[in-house]
Amino acid sequence: QVQLVESGGGLVQPGGSLRLSCAASGFTLDYYDTAWFRQGPGKEREGVSCIRSRDGSTYYADSVKGRFTISRDNAKNTMSLQMNSLKPEDTSVYFCAAGVCSKSPRPEEVGSWGQGTQVTVSS
Repeated sequence: QVQLVESGGGLVQPGGSLRLSCAASGFTLDYYDTAWFRQGPGKEREGVSCIRSRDGSTYYADSVKGRFTISRDNAKNTMSLQMNSLKPEDTSVYFCAAGVCSKSPRPEEVGSWGQGTQVTVSS
């Protein structure tokens, strides 16, 4: 069984922070390029951030640059997304993904998906 499971979503006020985690089972997460995608209501799924397997290089969408930080914990076989200074437009279902990382990761290139976790930014 190969699985990715997200956790940490919830409701937060604008300007607040949230940390998402992605736990891998059935494979070693560090062996793959991994990414976070999100999909808001009525919107296309888009890449948020990713980290490369080979050298740990990271990439961020312009809309989250300076506010979000992606990281890996190889000992725990997890990937995290620290989200600070959250805005209402960040409201989306966030998905953990494995198999792609570039300056603009594409959903079609993803090999494995998590089930998604809801992030709502609202007063």
